[in-house]
Amino acid sequence: MTTLTGKTVLLTGASRGLGVYIALALAKEQARVVCVSRSGAGLAQTCNAVEAAGGSAIAIPFDLCNISQLSGLAQQAQDIVGPIDVLINNAGIEINSDFANYSLAEIQSIFNTNLLAAMELTRFLLPNMMERGSGRIVNIASLAGKKGVAFNSVYSASKAGLIMWTDALRQELIGTGVQATVVCPGYVSETGMTVDPLVSAPKLAGISAPETVANAIVNAIKYNKAEVIVNQNPIMEGLTKLMLSFGQIAPTSVDTIYRWLGVVKFNQRRAENRAKQSYVAVGSKRP
Repeated sequence: MTTLTGKTVLLTGASRGLGVYIALALAKEQARVVCVSRSGAGLAQTCNAVEAAGGSAIAIPFDLCNISQLSGLAQQAQDIVGPIDVLINNAGIEINSDFANYSLAEIQSIFNTNLLAAMELTRFLLPNMMERGSGRIVNIASLAGKKGVAFNSVYSASKAGLIMWTDALRQELIGTGVQATVVCPGYVSETGMTVDPLVSAPKLAGISAPETVANAIVNAIKYNKAEVIVNQNPIMEGLTKLMLSFGQIAPTSVDTIYRWLGVVKFNQRRAENRAKQSYVAVGSKRP
């Protein structure tokens, strides 16, 4: 088992959503958390919460879409706190849409944040981990990366890329002392990208509390797990794994299951709501 006590963890997407819960779970393990996100105000709140929970945290405001500047972020973090023991690539964005209606800027934004930023930060921090013979890369993917979801195809593709890259990286790192883990949550309650005031996530598909997901991430680090699926409870997780395995043999059958669970309808309604909001926003600017 790996202990997190006294370890330095760089956590992206730390200012809101699931990132806050991950930071608090790390605080309980007595880890030092380097919190990264665009929002300085949000980072301050997270750091205060971590310290109130008995942990230690520092904030580094940074927009991960600035891919070409990520080497500077990696260097800044190491200059402040020294070597990074664990990198948790948690930052992510989701834009629901019919595929034909995506703009190139939206596609690039999703891939930059969800995949390329994780790759680049890892690329800059990995050499030091390998030199020390110790470290862990943790990538927060999604069940959408295990099975493509209609009206969320670009997000699904970015998370699938994150899963496959982690799989390949883990194999490359055998014998180096550095481990790679991918965590795939389903829908999360209370906070995060799937919480929508206009439409509720489908309960039949399983909905996990954010604390459950954060604890699963910490346990994945402590017990050196390669891949973790998180979905509400152990029974739902088992059923999800069985469904995903069956999907490798009969993909269209799982398409039918997703429609029955309400997954497709949920994303379609979110895409429609977003399209309406965009139309109103554009229309409001007209004289």
